[in-house]
Amino acid sequence: MSAQTSRGRLVLILVVILAIVLAAWGIFQRNMNYGHLARETTENALPQVQVITAQPGPDHMNLDLPANISAWYLAPIYAQVSGYVKMWYKDIGAHVKTGDVLAEIDTPGLDAQYAAAKANLDVAVARYKLAQITSKRWKALEGTQAVSQQEVDVQAANAEAEKAQVEAARHEMERYQALEGFKKIVAPFDGVVTARLADVGDYVNAGRGDVGARGNATELFSVADIHAMRIFVSVPQDYAYIISPALTATLSVPQFPGRTFKARYVATAAAFNPNTRTVNTELMVDNPLGELWPDSFATAHFEAPGDANILILPQGALIFRAEGMQVAVVDPTDHVHLVPVKVGTVLGTTVQVLAGVNRSDRIINNPSAGLLDGDKVRIVPGTRGYNMPSTPPKKPVAPSQNDDVRAMPMDNSAPAAETSDHE
Repeated sequence: MSAQTSRGRLVLILVVILAIVLAAWGIFQRNMNYGHLARETTENALPQVQVITAQPGPDHMNLDLPANISAWYLAPIYAQVSGYVKMWYKDIGAHVKTGDVLAEIDTPGLDAQYAAAKANLDVAVARYKLAQITSKRWKALEGTQAVSQQEVDVQAANAEAEKAQVEAARHEMERYQALEGFKKIVAPFDGVVTARLADVGDYVNAGRGDVGARGNATELFSVADIHAMRIFVSVPQDYAYIISPALTATLSVPQFPGRTFKARYVATAAAFNPNTRTVNTELMVDNPLGELWPDSFATAHFEAPGDANILILPQGALIFRAEGMQVAVVDPTDHVHLVPVKVGTVLGTTVQVLAGVNRSDRIINNPSAGLLDGDKVRIVPGTRGYNMPSTPPKKPVAPSQNDDVRAMPMDNSAPAAETSDHE
């Protein structure tokens, strides 16, 4: 009986000990889970940020700007006399030389006025001859009792007046003679006919061109000299420093994919447009084959000098508040400090930072609006293809123990206008 009692006590003690161990293990496991949960909760409560470092600027920058192509000379041709188009001889696309006849105008009214002017000149000449003969006869009688001196002077003055009438009639006739020359519409220079708005039978008005059915006045022809083309580019104020007589550019046009045309500097307006803050700059490109056409759209590719000593950052890293332009820098304890910076030229998606940050600073990319100075943050890896390279470098270098592997270099997958080879 005593043996069974001892055995029962032993079993009971073992059960109690097992229960105590299980309870202790449960309490320990619960405390571990609670601590882990508390740590995760604390970490998740911290703002998650991605950090980058400022990169050196490019040695040179490629700048692409829209451009307009214009003819070297472009002349809209209007009629100088009124009448009806008798015939046109050059159509659009025709290559013409200086003085080539483009069209003729039938002007019966002008012809009649010209004939009248010639007749008036003949009458004036006849009167002048008669006045001369009369003046000579009276001059021969001067000093005799037959005529008075007054009558001699009157006849001499009458001859001079008739001479003036001849000059006036001659100028009138020459004026109509010049207008007769405008019956032929001629090319003012060598070029190409780019527009023909006159047709046989159209009525044209002097100085106002072709008058349509609704009274609209247009030019009869347009002639363009395309041996060279003028290129007009609106250069932003930030890049005005590249404008100089040494400026060159290459042009690309949609109709010739893969081809470029070399352009050189001609002039600049030397004043900014107050609406766009751009300066109109004129270039020229030779066009011996006539491949470039007036009023075409082109893209001008400039290469501007850069400064590798000036750091650049993505525009998304900038914070603009009442205190001015700032960036959020993370210190070694993962606390945020809002640092004022001075920005320079905007390079597309990146911007030059002239002062305020160093190459070693860890800068928050795309900081949230609610981020405050002194906040503790949790740094997380970047997003591949967004703010870190899509593919790893060919020759990765193992970071040293002193390197902070959480600071990512700025994404260099920006357009060519904002990067350089050494980046």
